[in-house]
Amino acid sequence: SPYATTAEGKGPAWANSLFEDNAEFGYGMAVSMRTRRDALAVVIRRMAKKPNFGRTARTWVEKRNTPDAAGLGDALVALCKLYPEDPDAKFVLANTDLLPRPSMWLFGGDGWAYDIGYGGLDHILASRENFNVLVFDTEVYSNTGGQSSKATPTGAVARFADGGKITGKKDLAQIAMSYGHVYVAQVAMGANPAQTLRAIKEAESYDGPSLIIAYAPCINHGLKAGMNRSMLEMKKAVRAGYWNLLRFDPRLVDQGKNPLQIDSAKPNEPYDAFLKGEVRYASLSMKNPERAAELYAASEKAALGRYDSLLSRRDSLEPKEGEAK
Repeated sequence: SPYATTAEGKGPAWANSLFEDNAEFGYGMAVSMRTRRDALAVVIRRMAKKPNFGRTARTWVEKRNTPDAAGLGDALVALCKLYPEDPDAKFVLANTDLLPRPSMWLFGGDGWAYDIGYGGLDHILASRENFNVLVFDTEVYSNTGGQSSKATPTGAVARFADGGKITGKKDLAQIAMSYGHVYVAQVAMGANPAQTLRAIKEAESYDGPSLIIAYAPCINHGLKAGMNRSMLEMKKAVRAGYWNLLRFDPRLVDQGKNPLQIDSAKPNEPYDAFLKGEVRYASLSMKNPERAAELYAASEKAALGRYDSLLSRRDSLEPKEGEAK
């Protein structure tokens, strides 16, 4: 189901999977596309030995996994049309969709990524396949009514946690970083749009699994300022230390650089002021002030602890002198 096309009728396409099968479904698409393109490359390598196709075919093979592949593919198609009886040219013309380098993205919410589909997500991140995952972290099961998920932080009120969630938020970013070969980023577009764009571009260019976790205020948060202020809410979340911005790029290790970049500053705004701006937190103060104070203190401690653990991880990854490759 294409949702946008160029004048040539080409463009992004979308396919839906079962909620719980998102990781496996997207992974299968990535493997399938790589396998088909590898088969095409075998044919074009053979064409590179033919005088009529040599230079154009060789260049496509060399750059087939770069953004230049699309333009080189167009040139190869034009050449193949001049020799329609050549069996390899026929094969290329029948598989023109494989000539550009595909950009494979899996989209899902935290209910999938942190909970129901976590096993599948973890499994595919442990691979070396080239795909990107973008998680919209609303910290609840937004699509089914706002139930608590493993992404729900301590103290937040949600369905099945009417008295405030007593356990902490799963740190999906640090879990993914532990593999070492996964590109990982946490973003909040309203807090830093440039960092968000940079993370997306880095993930896309990385030859391997990438995971971007995006903070996403939703209706279930009960923003007192209104949902039309959600971009500002992201900025408040980052400044209060509720959400951290980071990028972990494994490629930097080979450059003798620290792979972990923390893009958010040390928290500099009151944590409780941020919580009071959302009904999912403020409502608990009205129902049970003592419990709210206890859980909010625990939530702040956990948030500050996450930031400190990121600093510790960054320090531990700092290259020693002479380790640059």
